[in-house]
Amino acid sequence: MEKRSLIVIIMGLVLAFGLNAAILGRAIQRFKKEDRTISVKGFSEREVKSDLAVWTIQCRVADNDLSEASKSIELVKNKVVDFLSVNGIKSDEIIQKDLTVSDKMAQEYINYDSDRNFRYIVDKVIQVRSGDVDKILSVSRMTDDLLKVGVVLNNRGDYFVKFYFTKLNEIKPEMLTEATQNARKAAETFADESNSSLGKLKRANQGLFSIVDRDESLGQGDGGYFANVADIYKKVRVVVSVEYSIE
Repeated sequence: MEKRSLIVIIMGLVLAFGLNAAILGRAIQRFKKEDRTISVKGFSEREVKSDLAVWTIQCRVADNDLSEASKSIELVKNKVVDFLSVNGIKSDEIIQKDLTVSDKMAQEYINYDSDRNFRYIVDKVIQVRSGDVDKILSVSRMTDDLLKVGVVLNNRGDYFVKFYFTKLNEIKPEMLTEATQNARKAAETFADESNSSLGKLKRANQGLFSIVDRDESLGQGDGGYFANVADIYKKVRVVVSVEYSIE
């Protein structure tokens, strides 16, 4: 009697476990089916023209007499400003920075030789900021005229015309829409190839917008590499990542 009861109990447990296992298995299968997803990326790119030009001009004079150096840099500065004005650059587009003076005799790490070197070096920086990028580009190519009046500009390092695109917010919505549509097309293609249908959008992540020079080689020169500011034309790019359910 006890053995029969034990067998019945064991069979009941087996059946119960088997039934629960079957239910659990179907639930897992249903969960897996409902959880099928596809992750894709969508890309959008636009070519734009810069809307801001920043031209940094450095003037430099050297002399053993600080007073004379100050007079010389003032003359040079006036010639540069006159050059800019004559060529159509407005006064409110010209920003004059403070003078900087370097005294070589006061610098212990420099071997100063008064017979061969000037003691004082005076720098004056003039910056031009304008939305008329074509005009600034054109005038920057006319600096040979300054040589004729005895003005030599520093064209190395950071002293050249830089171009920027500042109206990204105006094209962001349209580019994001285009990138998302391209992502959906890719997802639909994948679903068709797998004999499935595309379900709901489950997740979307916007990537960072990038603005790069159309001709990236323009930023390479003696002064180093100035990425994405040397070309008047830019490429704006964005990539979005989206996830769809698969039915």
